[in-house]
Amino acid sequence: MHELISWASIPENSDFSIYNLPWGIFSTRGSEPRIGVAIGDHILDMPIVASTGILDEFSIPDSIWMKPTLNDFIKLGKNVTSSVRTRLQQELCAPESSLRKMREVFVNMENANMHLPVFVRDYTDFYSSIEHATNVGKMFRDPENALLPNWKHLPVGYHGRASSIVVSGTPVKRPNGQTKPGDGSPVYGPSKALDFELEMAFIVGQENMLGDPISIHHAEEYIFGMVLFNDWSARDIQKWEYVPLGPFLGKSFASSVSPWIVTMEALEPYRVASPVQDPKPLPYLKHSGFNNFDIYLEVSITPAGGDEKRVTRSNFKYMYWSMVQQLAHHTVNGCNVSIGDMMASGTISGSEPDSYGSMLELSWGGKKPITMPDGSQRSFLLNGDTVTMRGYAGRENRKVGFGTVTGQII
Repeated sequence: MHELISWASIPENSDFSIYNLPWGIFSTRGSEPRIGVAIGDHILDMPIVASTGILDEFSIPDSIWMKPTLNDFIKLGKNVTSSVRTRLQQELCAPESSLRKMREVFVNMENANMHLPVFVRDYTDFYSSIEHATNVGKMFRDPENALLPNWKHLPVGYHGRASSIVVSGTPVKRPNGQTKPGDGSPVYGPSKALDFELEMAFIVGQENMLGDPISIHHAEEYIFGMVLFNDWSARDIQKWEYVPLGPFLGKSFASSVSPWIVTMEALEPYRVASPVQDPKPLPYLKHSGFNNFDIYLEVSITPAGGDEKRVTRSNFKYMYWSMVQQLAHHTVNGCNVSIGDMMASGTISGSEPDSYGSMLELSWGGKKPITMPDGSQRSFLLNGDTVTMRGYAGRENRKVGFGTVTGQII
């Protein structure tokens, strides 16, 4: 990767370096939501950028830039979207660029409101961390046979609720539902075991026809980019309801996503080998090359009026089942996917206790509470707690970050 030197003002160690340029939807006071690109502490106002003529070669309709979601832009295809990103990099590095003299092109992030970046027609949540699946199996099934028989043969997943996906910063209301305390009868009330799940999600960037599977050899062509994803979970509601059909009310009340979509082009330098899969997957799931990504992840909890405490550090490279395997399996039966669909990874846990991706694991089902800076303890989340997730690849001036995804429990 050759060195890029930008004239733009980019703070040291910014998530949004010249090597990143993620896409999002933003608005300012009195204006409509529109497409923007993050650079340092600012947002490139893409309708204004387009008005300069520097993107005329791509013949993109002006109306695209004023859309309240990225779906129509993504639909233009990677040949266009990737070329636009490269052109922006060139302009932000060229001393004579017309953008350099146009202050109105740059919107301070502090003055912007971020919106859900895509319209999500469908959402699927996978269960692809072997460490997480093993931990859950040990707690709730058999410590000696923690994984179910199918787990190492296919990427387990379920269809979630797209309508309750919200952008970072949206408060999350504690859900009500049925729980079953011990040997007693079911009761109704607020969840007492509210949890976060450290996940990432990829955004589908191309459609397939119903009945036409996506080959694992072409699956990456269908992935536009990635976001941080917090799949909030009510563990007590989930535990009572999930047999026999799986997650329902314990998951569908909210999922929070970061507002910036980091493109696969930006993440390309951070490919790493996938974990060895044993037994070997069936032919339609076999892939070659480096299909995992080295993305550092962390989660912090901030009590109401208190100090932030980092509770876990993990990495996306730990995933047993890769994104291309997830998408190939998702469509092998002919299922069609749409532009903007989100496919979440499932909880991302590492092998060490301080790398677990949920309170369920960190407190080991409540047996090992976490002590906060104010002396209070957490087995699960309390009202007023704010959960913050961060993620990035690379470092220093080459950092490719996702910003944050936050949510406060109310």
